[in-house]
Amino acid sequence: MSVTLEKSETHRNLLRAFAGESQARNRYTFAAGQARKEGLQVIERAFLFTAEQERAHAKVFYGYLEPLCGKNISIGGSYPVDLYPGVLEQLRAAQHNEYQEWEHDYADFAKTAEEEGFSDIARTFRMIASIEQTHGDRFGRFADLLESGGLFRAADGKEKWMCLNCGQIVESSGAPMTCPVCKHPQGYFIRLSAVPFL
Repeated sequence: MSVTLEKSETHRNLLRAFAGESQARNRYTFAAGQARKEGLQVIERAFLFTAEQERAHAKVFYGYLEPLCGKNISIGGSYPVDLYPGVLEQLRAAQHNEYQEWEHDYADFAKTAEEEGFSDIARTFRMIASIEQTHGDRFGRFADLLESGGLFRAADGKEKWMCLNCGQIVESSGAPMTCPVCKHPQGYFIRLSAVPFL
């Protein structure tokens, strides 16, 4: 069945996705501030890195709505409130929310778009869903490392660590307490294999 964008459910789903991505961007910016307070600059950067990708997704979804410029669209939806006091809880909530978008929200939105004759929009929902899975995996990896005490310690043997401030690379069993070059604290170090937060 082919319908016009204005009469479709897809236009409402695009606005729901825009709202969700916009809110995720802000939640991640707030979580980044919490990570900074806890001296976990590497997690702060991961949240900010992801927030910028969420901004890019919001722009893509919003761009599809250009034919409806000047109109108000009424949507219903539910969005998470993740005001957790610690970074670990923030990471787990972000992981859950990203997987929700990947496995449920965007999969359903893609199916609806396809049924309504918007194959390009359906493909975009599927591609961004895949990115959301990557985001969920990223947040989960950082949560696992933080939870296990392995964020700044190699599991076996030596690891290469990069200072996010100056780029110095150190090979050791754990991230240095301070960077030998710029003297920034351990919170700035990330495993070289995880740059840039893959």
